[in-house]
Amino acid sequence: MPSLRKVLVVDDEENIRLVLRTLLTKKGYDVEVAESAERALELAEQAPPNFVLADVRMPGMSGIELCRQLHTRMPQLTVIMMSAYGSVELALEAVRNGAYDYVAKPFKQDEVLFALAKAEEHQNLLRENRALREAAFAGETFPELLGNSQPMQQVFRLISKVAEYRTTVLIQGESGTGKELVARALHQKSPRKDKPFVPINCGAIPATLMESELFGHKRGAFTDAHADKRGIFQEADGGTLFLDEIGELSSSLQVKLLRVLQEGVVRPVGGTKDSQVDVRVVTATVRDLQKEVTAGRFREDLFYRLNVLQIVVPPLRDRLEDVPVLIDHFIARNNARLGTQIHGIEPRAKKALLGYSWPGNVRELENLIERAVVLAESDVLALEDIPERLQKPEDAVAAVLASGELSIKKASRAIEESLIRQALAKTRGNRTAAARLLEISHRALLYKIKDYGLS
Repeated sequence: MPSLRKVLVVDDEENIRLVLRTLLTKKGYDVEVAESAERALELAEQAPPNFVLADVRMPGMSGIELCRQLHTRMPQLTVIMMSAYGSVELALEAVRNGAYDYVAKPFKQDEVLFALAKAEEHQNLLRENRALREAAFAGETFPELLGNSQPMQQVFRLISKVAEYRTTVLIQGESGTGKELVARALHQKSPRKDKPFVPINCGAIPATLMESELFGHKRGAFTDAHADKRGIFQEADGGTLFLDEIGELSSSLQVKLLRVLQEGVVRPVGGTKDSQVDVRVVTATVRDLQKEVTAGRFREDLFYRLNVLQIVVPPLRDRLEDVPVLIDHFIARNNARLGTQIHGIEPRAKKALLGYSWPGNVRELENLIERAVVLAESDVLALEDIPERLQKPEDAVAAVLASGELSIKKASRAIEESLIRQALAKTRGNRTAAARLLEISHRALLYKIKDYGLS
């Protein structure tokens, strides 16, 4: 099997090539060296490496031109530039021409190793993303639901387990997490996939019209009923009906929905006869329906009928390790839709996006990437292309103070939870590494993860 850690070092200085070959070989990399950009192109064509470490200034072809050509010929390569003539402008020029990162000379060995470690992580994410998409086309996963994190893998497992059954499913999650995508995935994985999938937002239709929308009406049933109308239960017959924001349904309609679920029949407004329907009902809500039941705003019997199986979609802040995969997905989708040619995102911009808490979840990230793609000045998304409020890391202390919270105990917990989330995101869920970053014991971190419900 070919090595996934093959590095091509390109530098006209022999001592630099020797130092890097020795260092990287000791760290387990398969290293090849080239004294010029022209020679590097030849070697890359013969046996493509995974990573290229190239000097910016060399006799003949420059490192930036080499980067441009490699990016054109082999876009899967990850290029890291090196230069003793370091400047922000030069770094940005390298990134615009396809470089993933930039190391200034004279460099410390740790800086080179760290840059390669980040590049490896980037390639792993791209590889996993490609695998997810390939599996999606093969029918093994879900094209629009992307994520390598443990919370999303749990969602995928639940979808696969429950999709084939007719039983009702309640999807819970914050706004923008992708609840409708989960419902569509349930439909696509089910034996009903060739029948209609009908979504409706219960909070977007006036209560006076909702009954007619759900069950249809007969001509003359009310003032504007000029003809018979089929309801969405009949439209979804044989397929799946997705009732979003089910918590907004009025008490009277809750009773009628319960009857449909129990008996499988609907009666149009103004009608006298029932019609049999075969519909799988999937519902979603941002509300805590259990609390709504306790408060008397939602029928207990309907809640238990809807909550046979439950899928909780995690907020994006709890799966920040999925952000890079989602960024690549949204860039590719916008390129296809808008005709743009964005090839990636620079490390500083990605770091800013990873440091944000995403209150609007995946929908907010999707909209932000579309905005950045449209406004981008080059073919790589830069820090300047994202909103200014995201360009600086969020300050957990400032956020707590701004909330008006005066309890030291509560504020300390909020700040501690924020730091733990950031550490887990930075280490991609590696708790041992996160404990080192937080300077606490592994056992203490496990306790706090359980205490804050972060597992």
